[in-house]
Formats: sequence, C-alpha cells, structure tokens
Amino acid sequence: MSIQSVTKRKTAPDIRARKGGEPIVMLTSYHARTAALVDRYCDIILVGDSLGNVMHGFETTVPVTLEMMVLQGQAVMRGSQHALVVVDMPFGSYESSKEQAFHSAARILKETHCGAVKLEGGARMAETIAFLSERGVPVMGHIGLTPQSINTLGSFRAQGREEGSWEPIENDAKAIAQAGAFSVVIEAVAEPLARKITETIAIPTIGIGASATCDGQVLVLEDMLGVSPRTPKFVRRYGNLGPMIEAAIESYAADVRSRSFPGPEHVYGMKANS
Repeated sequence: MSIQSVTKRKTAPDIRARKGGEPIVMLTSYHARTAALVDRYCDIILVGDSLGNVMHGFETTVPVTLEMMVLQGQAVMRGSQHALVVVDMPFGSYESSKEQAFHSAARILKETHCGAVKLEGGARMAETIAFLSERGVPVMGHIGLTPQSINTLGSFRAQGREEGSWEPIENDAKAIAQAGAFSVVIEAVAEPLARKITETIAIPTIGIGASATCDGQVLVLEDMLGVSPRTPKFVRRYGNLGPMIEAAIESYAADVRSRSFPGPEHVYGMKANS
C-alpha cells in the first residue's frame, strides 16, 4: 500500500512547462515560518547559499557547507506545502567531479525531500548537469554573476555590459539548456543580453538583476523586505522591516528596564482555593 501526500507540490517539469507563459515567482527562504508565508504566493522557494550572508554573517557564500544547506532545506520543506523547493549546492560540493556532484545532490534530495538542486557555472558544468539529470536529479542552472566564484571574479559586478563579452555567456546558457537543466538563473547580466538569452533557449530563465522579459524573477527575501543593511541595485524593497524590528526591540528593552513588562496580564496567579 502506497502513501501519497494530499497536497501536490509543483515539480521541476511543471516549471519547465512554464516557458513563455505566466511569469514564475521565486524567493529565498531558510526558515519554516518564512517558508510558510512565501509558499502562499511563490512557485519556487530557493534555499539559497545566500543563507551564509543572511544567517551567518559571512562576507561571501564560499564558507557555506553542505550540512548548512541540508539543515535549512529540511526547515523550508517542513514549512511549505505547494512550491517547488530548490536547494543550492554549496561551493566545493560538486566541482571536482560528476560523481562528487551526484553524491552531494543525492544527499540533499534524500535528507531534505526537496524537488531540485541548483548549481553555478555554465558550459564547464554542462557535463555534470547532464550526468545528474540522467540519474534523476532535477537541476536549475545559474549563469552570469556567480557569487561562489567571487575569489576569481574579484568583485560582484554586472556581466555582459559590453556586447563583445556576450558570446561566452550565451554559450553558457545554451550548454546548460542542452544538458538537461529545467531552468536557469541569470544574475546581474545586461538587460539586452538577458532578453536575448530568454528568447533563444528552450528552458525558463529566472532573472535577478537581468530583465523583466525573463520567464521569472527571484530575490533574496531579506533584501526585498528591507531587513538587509544594504540594498543591491536590482532589488525593489517591498517592505521596511529592519527599522520596524529595531523599534520593537527598543520598546521591549525599555519596558523591561522600567519593569512595565511583564504586566499583570502576562503572569500567573495562584489557583483559587476550592
């Protein structure tokens, strides 16, 4: 007797079929509570290695471990019901060989129950993407600005802003699509180039600092909520929670120091004698 979930999650093939259709909505989440909120409105929840910056205070995503990704992937899966959950493969977990990538991806899928993984890199990772796809691992690609490569890039700067530099990025997109990825994130790429790639390749493109013509968009949740201390150029703030959180903490601290909290309504009295 098989046991099936009553709630049907979106799958990688569902997202693949959205090419040229209704725009795909994607946000990051690392916690069960935020995942439950994001799940109501988004098609994809990305458990991004940006958790290294947001949760752990790292300057880059390079120090993020596979264990960190699995732990937060489990939390997001518990908090969500409908969205496809995609977990980032962290730096050092897939680059050395196709076999290493498969073992890392298999661990992520088995331990989190997520629906797909994401890895960075273009044509150089095409063979790995094909290897994973052929073995039952849905892969989302990531081209343009690849934050895990910060030590070779030197800085987080937009890519493809001179037309002469377009060909390698276009080749990356084509190679990933041909290798079997079900979608690809295009990050910090000149708008005309992102538009051209979207029109050229057969899989959905998901932009972050790319183009409104991409098949979908993704942002880091804390960036768009106004929690992050710095707002990247490509982010539109939909909230200003940082100052609101600080004001609430300030009020709490003042109430504790003045002994106005807890009040009578927050403490327990004795039971009445019968």
